[in-house]
Amino acid sequence: MLREISSRDFAEWMAYSRLEPWGERREDLRMGIIASTIANGNRGKNQKPFKPADFLPEFEIETEEEAQARMMAQAFAALGGKR
Repeated sequence: MLREISSRDFAEWMAYSRLEPWGERREDLRMGIIASTIANGNRGKNQKPFKPADFLPEFEIETEEEAQARMMAQAFAALGGKR
């Protein structure tokens, strides 16, 4: 598929992934929302509310180049490409 897709279409898919992310990071956020909802339903009266970010895993901070490479790999995978 990557042999047949135009650079314009590929750029549009990358832009779309920024608006509507997919992949593990998005899944982590969804789980953080669920976890914070459960935690907030069970927290004490005077306890500070939890945010979804409180439940997201923290990994090594990635550089801009690493972030771009990750996004490219996700886009390739989403479009059925192989690296």
